[in-house]
Amino acid sequence: MFSKLKKIIIGQPLKSSQIQHEKLSVFRWLPILSSDAISSVAYACEEILWVLIPVVGLAAYTSLLYVTLSIILLLSILIFSYRQTINSYPKGGGSYIVSKENLGEIPSLVAGSALTIDYILTVAVSSCAGSAAIVSAFPALLPHRVFISVLIILLMTLGNLRGISDSSKIFSIPTYFFIFVTIIMIIVGIVKHIIFGYSPVSVVGIPAVYGDLTILLFLKSFSAGCTALTGIEAVSDGVANFKEPATKNAKIVLGLLFLIVIVIFGGVSYLSTIYHAVPSLDKTVLSQIAEMVFGTNTLMFYVIQIATTLILIMAANTAFSDFPLLISFIARDGYAPRQLTKRGDRLSYSNGILALAFCSSLLVIIFNGESHFLLPLYAVGVFMSFTLSQTGMVMKWIRGKEKGWRHKAFINGFCATITFVCTIVIGINKFLHGAWMVFILIPFVIFIMKKIKNHYTFTANELSMQGQEFPKLNEATVKHFIVPVGDLNRSVIKTLNYAKCLSNDIVAFHVSTNDKETEYIKNKWEKYEIDVPLVIEKSDYRDILDPLERFIKNQNYSKHDIITIVLSELNTEKFYDNVLHNHTSDIIRKNLLKNKNIAVITVPYII
Repeated sequence: MFSKLKKIIIGQPLKSSQIQHEKLSVFRWLPILSSDAISSVAYACEEILWVLIPVVGLAAYTSLLYVTLSIILLLSILIFSYRQTINSYPKGGGSYIVSKENLGEIPSLVAGSALTIDYILTVAVSSCAGSAAIVSAFPALLPHRVFISVLIILLMTLGNLRGISDSSKIFSIPTYFFIFVTIIMIIVGIVKHIIFGYSPVSVVGIPAVYGDLTILLFLKSFSAGCTALTGIEAVSDGVANFKEPATKNAKIVLGLLFLIVIVIFGGVSYLSTIYHAVPSLDKTVLSQIAEMVFGTNTLMFYVIQIATTLILIMAANTAFSDFPLLISFIARDGYAPRQLTKRGDRLSYSNGILALAFCSSLLVIIFNGESHFLLPLYAVGVFMSFTLSQTGMVMKWIRGKEKGWRHKAFINGFCATITFVCTIVIGINKFLHGAWMVFILIPFVIFIMKKIKNHYTFTANELSMQGQEFPKLNEATVKHFIVPVGDLNRSVIKTLNYAKCLSNDIVAFHVSTNDKETEYIKNKWEKYEIDVPLVIEKSDYRDILDPLERFIKNQNYSKHDIITIVLSELNTEKFYDNVLHNHTSDIIRKNLLKNKNIAVITVPYII
């Protein structure tokens, strides 16, 4: 039943040879990889105003334009720099691969952990922002904000488990829809103001405060608005998933992304300035602008709300597209569980998708669905990865000294310097608001990655045959079979017969916890003339494992002897019937498998 349901929801499995059909064109990849950056306009402008308005009041709107222009300038620098990264690394990998090849292990792990945290936060922030847009349109849903956010993550997970091609078909239309309706809102809003002199009363009142825009305040608002730059990394990460010519197509997507963000982010900032949108906990800036441009409870107002909700969900999809690929690179190098390198039925990295969904849902629940509290954690990791990526590119040019390397090194070096300064500024300004957690999380994630790597290294050394003493194939060894029995029944008889097929050295082992039951088993053993010796060990404390392990130890087996425990296991066809059985064989198996010189065989009996 589960298998049929899985095929209905996820789709029919795809052959490995069909991987080429999962590579996408510019038109299909643009909404998938750029939705994170495009969606930032839904909250980046709002985050800037959250900083400015409480301090300078009405003067915040003049300052907003200066901050917006500064962020757009930084965006242009990043775009030029990442074009060079795409040229140099056509197989993708982004900051992690660039840092690994040019800066070494620790910088690559810093980049990898920063991006890992970033992608998890992207999903959490986007789902929370999406639920906030829904709540803005339907205030009665405010108490269910966390549930709505987790539901959004679940739907995104199911969509991405269907594979890249199917997910692009599902999720591309909402992104283009948002771009279209937002540009319409910008045009209508500007025309109504400039041509018709329309200046509505602000939906939310502006605080009566008067202050000056200081350098520190500008930097603080700038760091808040830098959330608009998230998602740039995604294009360089996913180059390998583009149709050929992959490099050219990736650069086209990067260029289109740049133009769209300039138009929408700049346009929304300008509308916020002329219409005096004021951020509040129950009404987003974008919804206020839509209300003032199109009117309250109009069709276009709700269209804007729906489009905003959808694009915020699509931002999460950028992470769902790139995180599994990134974590597969990290896992391939041994710093994450190897299960994350495996493709699922639909050729997506399904384990990575599920891991991302779990972690982001957990964050949403912890922070009670408030994206405003998550954003301080968000930007630090992004800019840290920017800095490492661009520094790595500088080192690549310096070492390679290929044609035009000085020019290329200058572009990447300038970008690395700017993003490093931004990292410091964001870290300082957002430190007390939650950014301090990032500086704890990144070293913690690196520590976990190193522990995983050490485990795989230790395992490889333990399994290596080089320089190790081990029995040769076909070398004569003594085989000992032990069959634990709690009763004598059909399942045990099947297990004993199986063991006899493998060896004549068989011992049935019974742990006595009740004298009457033990006597009953002895009588049955004699009655049915079982020709396998029955060893009985008494256990005063009703423990089964200790007597069995003690018995094995007391036999003084040679280190080359093969000791095999053959367990009978009762299985039911109906899964819910399994809860009615004690699963003793599972307990024995899990504990005995910790011993190097013991093998465990399970013989199932189906009822």
